[in-house]
Amino acid sequence: MDASFTAEQDEIRRTLRELLRKRCGPEALRAALDTPDGHDPALWSLLGERLGLPGLALPEAYGGVGCSTAELALAAEETGRVLAPTPLLATCALAAPLVLALGTEAQRAAVLPRLASGALTAALAVPGTALATALALTGDNGGAWAGGGRAGGVQARRAGERWLLYGQVEQVLDGHGAGLLLVAAHTGGFARSRTLVFLVRGNADGLVRVRRTALDATRPQARLQLRDVEGELLGEDGADVLGALAAVGDAAAAVLACEAVGAADRALERTVEYVGQREQFGRAIGSFQAVKHRLADVYVGVQAARSAAYYAAWATAGPEPVGGLALAQALEALRRAAAEGIQLQGGIGFTWEHEAHLYFKRAAGDELLFGPVHRLRAHAADAARLFGDREVAV
Repeated sequence: MDASFTAEQDEIRRTLRELLRKRCGPEALRAALDTPDGHDPALWSLLGERLGLPGLALPEAYGGVGCSTAELALAAEETGRVLAPTPLLATCALAAPLVLALGTEAQRAAVLPRLASGALTAALAVPGTALATALALTGDNGGAWAGGGRAGGVQARRAGERWLLYGQVEQVLDGHGAGLLLVAAHTGGFARSRTLVFLVRGNADGLVRVRRTALDATRPQARLQLRDVEGELLGEDGADVLGALAAVGDAAAAVLACEAVGAADRALERTVEYVGQREQFGRAIGSFQAVKHRLADVYVGVQAARSAAYYAAWATAGPEPVGGLALAQALEALRRAAAEGIQLQGGIGFTWEHEAHLYFKRAAGDELLFGPVHRLRAHAADAARLFGDREVAV
């Protein structure tokens, strides 16, 4: 394994950091959060037109750049630093890879070029609060998480040549404004019970979308109600949907881990700047040994999480699923960096106007969506059979 970055990867990081520093400052961030979309469409268009960011990890045959998940993860590290409110995660890390994995050639040709250009955004709708389960991050995704329509989740039934979807989905990242929805639904009844994924237009008849108030405002969420909404089956009936979701989940976890590392690094950076300027008893509080020790511990945690996240991003090209474990370490590092930042910045760190609480909410919100940390680690241990058939000494 070559741990050094290529010239192309360094250029992606440098260019994106430069652009985000100019276009996604604290004022621009808060203004974007208050818009109906929950993000700045102009910034998203710029990221697509100038950098090709939406298509970074998509094949050139479908209008993408042709890079790997590793490059997308490095880009996510930069968007995480500024908590950029973009549809990057929902569109590029969840929806697009699923279309690529399951879609027919006609579906790929129709959908992926528009996703790659940024002209179309997409969202993955998983019933209930089971996103982490569906992506096989916190447990086996072969259970009944898809629900069954009126009893919970979404039910799919045939009506002639069409598929009709009925049910409700509570937490859909960027689902309120996405032009295309990938809806996981349950079908087949008890005897032939199975989960399928359907393409649903954002303006489809019978679809009601409501933006929810989320803990982390930089990750907008929506509630979807589907009342006999027509959907197009993604791929073929009988495809390995659960396997595709697990593969997408591992890659998305690596992207999320890098994003969390970027956020943790920025939170630590801001705290170090503050303690170097804030004076108490005639000296900067950063010169006190207790403060140095606390920030040193945070720094070690961030660097360890960065190593794990980079390895997970590189490992997505192989058979070893390590994304969930890297995500656990990154979320833990972000939570600690944000919490220490709030406390060490004292009274100002607790204020609504300060950015510190946004970083803490990102850590807490991501744990609610993709964790929690202890379950990510427990599932990784179970998958590796770390404690299986072994006697533990007491």
